[in-house]
Amino acid sequence: MKSTFPSLTDIQTAHDRIQPFIHRTPILTSSAINEIAGCKIFFKCENFQKVGAFKARGAANAVMKLTDAQKAKGVATHSSGNHAAALARAAKVAGIPAYIVMPSNAPEIKKKAVNGYGGEIIECEPNLKSRETTLEEVVRKTGATFIPPYDFMDVIEGQATCALELIEDQPELDIILVPVGGGGLLGGTALTSHYLNSSIEIIAAEPQGADDAFQSFHAGKIIPQSGPNTIADGLLTSLGVLNFELIKAYVSDILLATDPQIIEAMRLIYERMKIVIEPSCAVPLAALLANQDRFRGKKVGIILSGGNVDLGKLPF
Repeated sequence: MKSTFPSLTDIQTAHDRIQPFIHRTPILTSSAINEIAGCKIFFKCENFQKVGAFKARGAANAVMKLTDAQKAKGVATHSSGNHAAALARAAKVAGIPAYIVMPSNAPEIKKKAVNGYGGEIIECEPNLKSRETTLEEVVRKTGATFIPPYDFMDVIEGQATCALELIEDQPELDIILVPVGGGGLLGGTALTSHYLNSSIEIIAAEPQGADDAFQSFHAGKIIPQSGPNTIADGLLTSLGVLNFELIKAYVSDILLATDPQIIEAMRLIYERMKIVIEPSCAVPLAALLANQDRFRGKKVGIILSGGNVDLGKLPF
C-alpha cells in the first residue's frame, strides 16, 4: 500500500489513550432477529457510545495526539453530524477551543449537541465548497488544527479501536458488517481485523441512494458522491482516499440497501431490541436481510454506528 497505516500496536496504544473519553460499548444479541435473519448476529452498540456514536473514538484520539502548542489554538472541522459533536466533546474534555463549521440545514439535534459540548458553530451554505472555504477562513483566523472527519490517520486509528473491542469480546466471528460513508469506521475495522484475525470477512453496507463506495469498489478508483438521496443522513459523504486504500486491500464486498429496507431494519431493531438507532446505523442489518443466503448459519458482527436521531421525525 502507498500509505503507512497504523500498526496493531498503534491501535492498541490508541485504545489505551482514549479510555478517559469513551465507553467500552456492549455487544447485544436478539434471538428474534437471529431467527428472522437465519444467522447469529452480534451487535456492537456504538449507539451507546459517548456523543451517541463511534465518532467519539477518532475525535478523541486525534485531539489527544496534538502537541501542547496545537492544543492551545484549538481544533476545527466541518461536519453536519456526529463528528461535529465528537470533536466538540473531545475538545471540551481536553480544555481547548473547538470551531465547528456546519451547514445551515444541519439537523437541530446535532447543532444542540455541538453547543452543549461548548463548540463554537460557524454556519455556512449547505454545499461542500462552502464548507471547505469557511473552514479555511476559520483556520486562518484562529490557527486551529483541522481534524478531518474520516480521511485522516489519527481518526482512522481511533475508529479502529471499535473492532479491537468487538473481536476481543467475540473472537469467533465469520463476518463483520460495517456501514460506509466516508469510510473511517470501515477502514479502521478492516485494518484491525486484518491484524487480529484475517479470516474474518469484512463487508460494507451502503444506501442505494448514496452508493459512491459501491461504485468506487467495483471501478477500482474513487467515484465521487453525486447528488446522494437517502434517509441514512450519516452516509451522504464521499469516500476518503486513505480509507479507499484499506477497502481495496481488506474489504471483500459492499452491499446495498434501499431506503424502505433501511427503514424496515431500523424498525426491527427498535421493536425487538428496544434500543435507539439512527437510520445510517440500520444499513448493515438491512443489507444482511436483503442478502440472507450469503450469511446463513454464520456468526456476524454488526457495528451499530450511532443513535443520534430526531425522535420527532422517525420514519415509522
